[in-house]
Amino acid sequence: MLEQLRFSANALTLIFLLQSSQAWSQIAPPLNYDQKLNDMVVNATRSGTQLDQMSLNTTILTKEVLESSPDQTIDQVLKNVPGVFLNDVPYYQKDPTGQSINVRGLGYGRTLVLIDGLPANDAFYGTVQWNLVPMSSIESVEFVRGGVSSLYGNYGMGGVININTKTPKNSSQEVSASIGSFATGNVAASKDLVVSDAMQMRFSADYFSSEGFQNYATISPGSPSNIKNGMGTDAVKNSNIRLQNYFKPTQDTNAFLRLGYSTMADLSNNYAIAPNLIQTADVAGGSTTNLDVNKKVQVNVYYQNTNFYKQTANNLTAAPYKPYINANYTDPYSTVGASAQYTHDLKVAGIDQYIIGIDARNISASNQTNTLSSAGAVNSVSYAQGQQNFYGLLGQIKSSASTIPLEATLGARVDAWNSQTPTSYNAGANGSNPVYQGVPNQSKTQLSPTLGLLYKANKNWDLRSAAYQAFHAPSMNNTLRSYGNSVSGYSFANPNLTPETMTGYEVGTDYRWKSGFAQLTAFNNYIQNAIASYKITSANSAYAYSLCSANGIATGTSTGCYIPAGSAYTNVSYYTNQQNLLSRGIELQYHHDVNAQWALDGGYSYTRTVLTWTATTDPTNAQVGGVPMNMANAAITYYPVPQASLTTTVRYVGNSWMATGTLPVPAYAIVGLKANYQVTPQASVFASVVNLLNRQYVTFNIASQASSYQAGMPQAVTVGARITF
Repeated sequence: MLEQLRFSANALTLIFLLQSSQAWSQIAPPLNYDQKLNDMVVNATRSGTQLDQMSLNTTILTKEVLESSPDQTIDQVLKNVPGVFLNDVPYYQKDPTGQSINVRGLGYGRTLVLIDGLPANDAFYGTVQWNLVPMSSIESVEFVRGGVSSLYGNYGMGGVININTKTPKNSSQEVSASIGSFATGNVAASKDLVVSDAMQMRFSADYFSSEGFQNYATISPGSPSNIKNGMGTDAVKNSNIRLQNYFKPTQDTNAFLRLGYSTMADLSNNYAIAPNLIQTADVAGGSTTNLDVNKKVQVNVYYQNTNFYKQTANNLTAAPYKPYINANYTDPYSTVGASAQYTHDLKVAGIDQYIIGIDARNISASNQTNTLSSAGAVNSVSYAQGQQNFYGLLGQIKSSASTIPLEATLGARVDAWNSQTPTSYNAGANGSNPVYQGVPNQSKTQLSPTLGLLYKANKNWDLRSAAYQAFHAPSMNNTLRSYGNSVSGYSFANPNLTPETMTGYEVGTDYRWKSGFAQLTAFNNYIQNAIASYKITSANSAYAYSLCSANGIATGTSTGCYIPAGSAYTNVSYYTNQQNLLSRGIELQYHHDVNAQWALDGGYSYTRTVLTWTATTDPTNAQVGGVPMNMANAAITYYPVPQASLTTTVRYVGNSWMATGTLPVPAYAIVGLKANYQVTPQASVFASVVNLLNRQYVTFNIASQASSYQAGMPQAVTVGARITF
């Protein structure tokens, strides 16, 4: 039976649905949060840790929260969670290379995202293609902040987000559809088939499209004169097909096999003549075998293949001022991995549990960049092909003291990483006269320890702390993909990049009562050898000249690579490991069910993120771009009858910068509204409004560098329905 939707747009809270003895679903607040917490298990810990035993700041978003959020995509739901820095532009309005997530101000690409426990970060760009996980397929989301490299290795700096998809519950069908502003619509259908306890299947399909609202040029400095021929709002079309199979080959073994295919056609470059097309196919399988009542072995394998074709466009600078394709990029890449883990629940001599695991992953990719003239001729070609390998060995012990209510988790992981770029060249017109670069292999061995402590002061109050070390390898976008032209400038890949290292700690407290909870966490994270884009200046113009020559770019004044003596030169950028970054802050979460008809939610984060050292032109000890120092959420939910809910939300974002120290972004507050009503036990309808008051504003960027403003989501109305039969 379709459960009644319950809304709390402040997605940081835990919301639980109670089923009454009647045929109707009830959405009244839970009677006892302590009782509900006992049922919440965080799978992202790889050890099945209960939510109230977590030493790291953790939030779980239930299916009911996701289904009733006024936002239509998972990234926009997550933006309301304290510690998450996603702006008020949905993923489908951003370039696919910029769809990511920033946690605790540490920067994009430094947080691990899992789908059903398996890595989902884009193998080439390190970003997150959110179209892989449509809202209709999500059961719940687990968000564990802080360094988790002791469990997962790469990307484990900001934390881990584990997206759990829906599994078969009975042989039923579900259909949902919504339509809203800017021709934004979604249609989803699923079929569950439960043959027996030993064989279950789920097939789901989803289609999402939007004409979009975003036009960067309309709010760039100097606009509206910056609007050129051929520019228009962004548009996107996503499709997803997913088949999940669950079976029991033996009495003691549960296994799964998943297959998926998704596409995204995107026009986020402002020009309808320059589309992005991503096609991804993936397959994953695994099993869990119980060797005994307290021993089990888990094995997983997965493979993903992606083809990304991207174009950029520009306008002629003289009459007739027509737009033209100035570059295209072809990025085929794949990732294959496997893991095995042994878990033993001892509960002997103070040792509650230990786990031992091993995993390996290979990423293979290539990039071909063609820069084009306005007539369509190929001016230059750059090509690179390479791979990265990850091998990890981990161990973890959980222990409870017998004399005091103290729980400890000690873990460590050793990762061996290596990068190989056997082919890298730059060539002239139509690929002529290629200049090959000899790139030595790069490797690093990284130890990532962690220690977590949880002290149960009493039944309702606990204190927690954790210290950790984490690492993040450079993305292949940074090591393989060179791009640009004489107008916009050149950005050169650096195949010699090595992983970043982070050390950090956090302390926090949780207090729970019968009708709610409050959480407070303070953190300190320090990244060394951070990867940054280094802008060449007149002070090292000789280096710029050598980069241009090495990358096969002609050194004449028309290309921008000729540097007259004494002139300033800022048209070449290069990736380096020459930054250190410090991020400190606090995170607060709150929920209270006042009575059967009213509920309150709140959240706040203060984040101070600065560069302590850099070889780039970015200033040190100044708040970095893309990280608002103050952010807050609030929500009030009203239940007029058991089958209905109405929620008003407010999201506040404080002053920030687009780029560090430049392009200031004023503070703004956005009001949202959501209404749900269950017509029958099998059918429900909903309506939502994002930006209820239609405030016109610019929103912060997701990275630390930007050259133009971004308009936040204007007023957007959505209506929809969901039917189960």
